[in-house]
Amino acid sequence: DNMKIKEGFILRKMNNMNIVVAVGKAVKTFNGYITLNETGTFFWEKLANGCTKEDLLNAVLAEYDIDEATALEDINLFIDNLTKNGLIEE
Repeated sequence: DNMKIKEGFILRKMNNMNIVVAVGKAVKTFNGYITLNETGTFFWEKLANGCTKEDLLNAVLAEYDIDEATALEDINLFIDNLTKNGLIEE
């Protein structure tokens, strides 16, 4: 299944931190921001263009020295968090 970040959410760099904020109409439903670490930023950038969980897993395994089980767990936690906050469209 292809997943993508919903329109209205952008990644910004502020004070050496990567944060996700809502813009436009999305501000009405999402108040605040999400701070992303390096891995979260990597996931976000892939999901911003749309990808499957398998695409994301393959990209993570190619980019980081991590085993598949740990990578998949991290991906699932990230996607669950974004889904819970209404930032993913499937």
